[in-house]
Amino acid sequence: MEPIEAFDRAGMAATTVVNGIVDDQWDLPTPCAEWTVRGVLNHLVTVGMIAEAIVAGRAHPDQRADHLGRDPKATFAATLAANAATLRTPGLMERVVSTPMGERPGSVMVDTLVAELVVHTWDLARATGQDTDLDPELAQEVRTSWETRLGDRPRTLLPYEEPQPVPDDATPADRLAAYLGRSVVVA
Repeated sequence: MEPIEAFDRAGMAATTVVNGIVDDQWDLPTPCAEWTVRGVLNHLVTVGMIAEAIVAGRAHPDQRADHLGRDPKATFAATLAANAATLRTPGLMERVVSTPMGERPGSVMVDTLVAELVVHTWDLARATGQDTDLDPELAQEVRTSWETRLGDRPRTLLPYEEPQPVPDDATPADRLAAYLGRSVVVA
């Protein structure tokens, strides 16, 4: 799957889940222990803003700030739309950009943005009681990419926990979440 197609599909899945969040769910805990539902969405917006800054060659936004404002859903939609336009910049996929992980081709930045969207959309869906069976083909592709990057290395210095068990009938998105340390088994 091409990076832009993957981004568009991740954005559609995320939009569906974000639009399904109701007002009394913003303070719910998520599988990301340090973040509430609002915190996870703020992280996704911040990551999108960082991608914009990387492509434009400007300073990154403060990652600790709340960028959602009064209308989190509208802010997310605007960030997603801005990212969709920016990622279509001619030559970006081949251009080398300065990311927090060092100098990388633009396509690697897009892959990272897609992974963030898919994994954290799963977090939001799980926290708000929505369907976590996100785009199966995309979830499998993201999981394969992460398995290639991380392999069996210890995760002590990474923002991911050790892989968790999954039931035999787990969806690709559940398998991705478990690989990145989320508990997918419902007690």
